[in-house]
Amino acid sequence: MVGLKDAAVTDAPEACAAPDPAEERGPLRRCVVTGAVQPKEGMIRFVVAPDATVVPDLEERLPGRGLWLTADRAALDKAVSKNIFSKAARRAVRAAPDLGERLERLLERRCLDQIGLARKAGQSVAGYEKVREALKTGRVGRGGAPGLLLEASDGSADQRGKIAALAPHLPIVDLFDSAAMAAALGRDHAVHAVMARGKLADGLARDAARLQGIRGFVAGAGPAGQG
Repeated sequence: MVGLKDAAVTDAPEACAAPDPAEERGPLRRCVVTGAVQPKEGMIRFVVAPDATVVPDLEERLPGRGLWLTADRAALDKAVSKNIFSKAARRAVRAAPDLGERLERLLERRCLDQIGLARKAGQSVAGYEKVREALKTGRVGRGGAPGLLLEASDGSADQRGKIAALAPHLPIVDLFDSAAMAAALGRDHAVHAVMARGKLADGLARDAARLQGIRGFVAGAGPAGQG
């Protein structure tokens, strides 16, 4: 399961400090809610649009000072309800009440798009037997070594366990149900898939971890792939 460590949502004095532009050039970022400095891989960048609204910058390319937030639903809800984005930006900005839901949908779309890109690039295979074969041979389609497992949240626990046992070192993304996975993989049905090691698998692993944090529940514990 791809996940994030829990972040304590506190009222640390430094939590609302305006981000230092120099921090945008390094590997670490300061969460505007918790004040914790941590690797940006587990965080989400926001910027203030020209109309003074706060928008997520998942590509981390939009101009302007970044407002970084731990990918955690409680932290995001607090940032919205307590007007922390305005405090961090040191000016009046607006964060939509449904920012969490919007962000969740954006992350879901990114994850599913990356699954689709891997399929088109020949860097994934799907189906119980094909996944087992890829894990045994150490090669995924036209790609290289296996890098990440995809398991439908509503799939058989027994079969999922057998697949995972073949590659206990691989991260598992199980945030989407079989219907969502099938649509992304261009199949009528999909429960098991594996992606080759590389940028797509790395990107999916990061976005899936951030999505899990924003959803605010453990993968497989409730509806998945409902965006």
